[in-house]
This record gives sequence, structure tokens and C-alpha cells, in this order.
Amino acid sequence: MANMMKMLKQAQGLQAQMQKVQAELAEREISFSSGGGMVSVTATCDGTVRDIKIDPKAVDPDDVDMLQDLVLAAVQGAVNQGKETMASEMGELTKGMNIPGMPF
Repeated sequence: MANMMKMLKQAQGLQAQMQKVQAELAEREISFSSGGGMVSVTATCDGTVRDIKIDPKAVDPDDVDMLQDLVLAAVQGAVNQGKETMASEMGELTKGMNIPGMPF
């Protein structure tokens, strides 16, 4: 019974740590650029896009497709990098544990 209580207490502590890290990562910003810096996107580690900057030189009315591709690549890069950061940091908390259903 004492072991069960100890495990429960550890699980509660881990849950609190995970919630704290998730909250911090939801505010941490990641920046990613494409086209040699022509398009830059800032997003949080939880996938919220906060800012998009486009160099005026990237705006060519005759090649809108290129600008769309640059914006898409920068958004995907920022969001993916944020997800990788989230998975890595959450994985550090659960390292060595076999927790079913946890993606980290």
C-alpha cells in the first residue's frame, strides 16, 4: 500500500511538472524563415502563429505562387520546429518511463 501511495504521489508530481512545461512552451516562440529570409514566421511551441514578416522584395505580382510557397514553407517550418521542441522537452520529463498513450 505504501508503494502505491508513493507511485501516486510521483505521478501527481510528474503531472504538475508536465503542465508547467506545457504552459511555458505555449508561450515560447520559435522563428523560422524561408527564401533566404524573405519570409519569416514566429510561432509558439503549441503551434500558434504569432507573426509573419514578408520582405517587400518577395512580393512579385507576376509570381504570387512563389510567395505563397515561401509563406507556407516558413509557417510549416516554425510549427514543426515548435512541435519538435515540445516533444523533446516533454520527453525529458518522461525519459525512462513507459507511459501508455504518451506521444513523447
